[in-house]
Amino acid sequence: MQKKEGRELPRLIVGPETVRMLELGHPWVIADRFTKNWPSLPAGTIATLLTGAGDFVATALLDPHDRIVARILARKPIVLDRAWLGKQIDKAVTLRAQHARLEGTSAYRLINGEGDGLPGVTVDRYGDHLLLQLYSEAWRPHLSLLSAELQARLAPVGIYEKTRPRETRELGAQGGKKYSRLLGGRPAPGRSVVQENGLNFLVDLEEGLNTGLFLDQRRNRSDLMERVRGKKVLNLFAYTGAFSVAAAASGATQVSSVDVSAPYLDWAQENFRANRLDPKRHEFLTGDCFAVLANLRKARRSFDIIITDPPSFSTTSKSRFTTRQGTAEVVGAALPLLAPGGLLITCSNHQKVDLADYLKELRRGALSAGSELRVIQTLGQPEDFPFPVTFPEGRYLKYVIAVRD
Repeated sequence: MQKKEGRELPRLIVGPETVRMLELGHPWVIADRFTKNWPSLPAGTIATLLTGAGDFVATALLDPHDRIVARILARKPIVLDRAWLGKQIDKAVTLRAQHARLEGTSAYRLINGEGDGLPGVTVDRYGDHLLLQLYSEAWRPHLSLLSAELQARLAPVGIYEKTRPRETRELGAQGGKKYSRLLGGRPAPGRSVVQENGLNFLVDLEEGLNTGLFLDQRRNRSDLMERVRGKKVLNLFAYTGAFSVAAAASGATQVSSVDVSAPYLDWAQENFRANRLDPKRHEFLTGDCFAVLANLRKARRSFDIIITDPPSFSTTSKSRFTTRQGTAEVVGAALPLLAPGGLLITCSNHQKVDLADYLKELRRGALSAGSELRVIQTLGQPEDFPFPVTFPEGRYLKYVIAVRD
């Protein structure tokens, strides 16, 4: 009989559809009429999942108030303790040491949730600090245990936890708001410098919903660096300018960075200076993406490479963007600015839009612009963002490189 600290774990029945999905290797239990019959248990409870016939299915971590009411820890009886957590951390560290290309890089993902057997939690390394993000309240009762094991095994200077709001689209402006707290060790000194592909980037582990650097684009930025020499580059939704810095540092003759947020573009210029790149030699355009594109078209501007890496959802006073509704419009508005034979690089991190559907949006945009696009490469997230082959949701990042005829 499975027990934890001398206590028998709750035994919960899952329905036949859930059993089928779990037998196929999926790591989630979605709320349904069977889970509604479970007893009231607090988030973070470890439970044994059973078939209707009483057969063992898995050991799971419960989050009863979420749509994902349970996340699978193991397909066998386990105890969530320091020994078990230590083994998971060790496996994650080994995977990166053996397979991730991290030369000249001090910022990367150390634990990628379901992809590293710790569903619902991620751990990123930013230089000497670690940043935990909880995507399920089920981990909160175990946070001190996880933090202690990370400290014991990796000895970071400090460990932060960053809160992930359930509905980020309902949030207002992010500037200046703290979403992080220090769990242990020493705090980071405000914006601090980390390395990626040999370049310097400023990150902030305390303020804002994001840190200033999206780690899952590291390999894609490396790919860009091989394509830009002698080119004019337009970077839409530039955020803090990581793609812009990669382009400018690799020989692009001019980089034009567009974002609706002036503070983010100021940050981008700081990133340029951190790499001894003169921001005055380049261009930073603050404004709604569609309005800026219209102005550039009126000015008869032309670019050799256009990058568009929008958030899955954003609003401004003039427009609203979603991946499903906005991708084709952005592509259609950008293509008239792209020189024949130029590259259009488009990205989406929307988990619910797969590559086939995303390519349909690119097709709609190309047709609206009267242009031909030929895809020459598709990429995704790098090796430190692994996902189980049984978990298609884990392959969320689409990075498409296409040539305009």
